[in-house]
Parts: sequence; structure tokens; C-alpha cells
Amino acid sequence: MATGLTLILTIGVRKEENERDAALVIPDQRPRSHETVPRAALAAPVDRPRASDQAELDAWAERVADATGIPARVAAAYGRAEMWLRGERPECRLSWGTLAGIGRVESRHGSLDGNSIGDDGRPERPIIGIALDGSPGVREIRDTDDGRLDADISWDRAVGPMQFLPETWERWGARATSDGAEPDPQDIDDAALAAARYLCAQGRDLATPQGWWDAVLAYNRSVDYGQDVFSGADGYAEATRPR
Repeated sequence: MATGLTLILTIGVRKEENERDAALVIPDQRPRSHETVPRAALAAPVDRPRASDQAELDAWAERVADATGIPARVAAAYGRAEMWLRGERPECRLSWGTLAGIGRVESRHGSLDGNSIGDDGRPERPIIGIALDGSPGVREIRDTDDGRLDADISWDRAVGPMQFLPETWERWGARATSDGAEPDPQDIDDAALAAARYLCAQGRDLATPQGWWDAVLAYNRSVDYGQDVFSGADGYAEATRPR
């Protein structure tokens, strides 16, 4: 990508066709890039900036969790990001399902290798990807943060449940709670919000094939990756549609 923003890499594993995602079977879809978009998943609650919407968000997240198998705490983070972007960039038309599709591929919603996201939004153990040391099949990116985020002073590593590289996080990191703390890529709320803003950059409209594929391929340039994200996003939309 010419802008140089394609700095987020997956550590997730390619899911086999019809692999069970907890309570949900995700069909494997391989659409051609820029020809179609996944359906929009069940809309998150309306954001009410001057009033607490946490109870509504939690109830919505429980409904999503029951339908999809995504942990409710993680679903709430995806939903909150959709809510915020609906106000910040309504033209983007971001559905939380796309964030969930990315989270599914990158870290299985923070559950890879027996890990889990706690009530505080952080994983039980830090999620840190492989060293990007230029070994076969791996990009070479030398350390950019003195190991502050990835504990590696030689090479960069993708970090957190949405797998941000330190350099990308430096630009896009965002705090989803108004507690004055520094944005944390390990925090699912912060990571989901930053990913949402990244996807919606450059005026993209994610309800169009052009906008959706441009956004996801900016996250990772592999069309196979985009198809994996598409499968998850569309599967979550189908699971949460009104019956």
C-alpha cells in the first residue's frame, strides 16, 4: 500500500471450512476482492454521549455472545467501537462484524493458546506475535519502540488482540475510556476503537465493496486474509439477524 500504513500482521491461524467457533459454525467464503461486502451484523445500541449506555451495551453484547460464541466482554468492545464511529464518521458505515472478523483471525477474540480477555478488557497473558526478523515468510521490521510494547529491542512484534505493530499503534492508538490512562494495545476496548478508526481512514465507506476491501487489505494485504475476515463478518451477521 502506497501510504505505508499496512503494518498490522496476523498471528491467527487460517480456519478450516466450517470449523466451529464456540457456539457458531462459520462457513468459509472466498469471494473475489472488491466484488461484494459482508452483511452488516446486528447494530450496536445508539450512542448517548451525555448518558450512560453501558447497560444497553452489556445486554446487546450478551445477545451477540449467545448467538456467536464471541465472549460478551469482547463483543461489547466491538459494539462500542461501532457506536463511536457512527458518531465520528457516519459516512464510514462500519459494522462491528468486520471488527469481529478481524479479531477472529488475529487472536480468536483474545483466546488463542488458552488465553482469555478479562472483565478489565485485558488478556490473561499479553498477546505478542512472532519476531518480524525477516525469516522465511516473515517481514523484516526492526525495533521501533525500544521494546516498550512488545518486549523486543531487536525486532518489532504485533501486539494485542487486534495485532497492532508498535509503529502503527503510535499513530492510531486510542483510549476508549475517559480515565486519562495511556492507550493500551492489549486492552480490547482500546484496540477495537483504534482498529475501527484505522479501517475508516481516508473517507472509506465500508458498506461498499471498494471501501470494505480497501480497508481490510490496508489492515493486511493478503486477499486470503480478506476472505477470512469476510467469512467471519458475514457469519456473525447471519447469526445475529432477527429471526
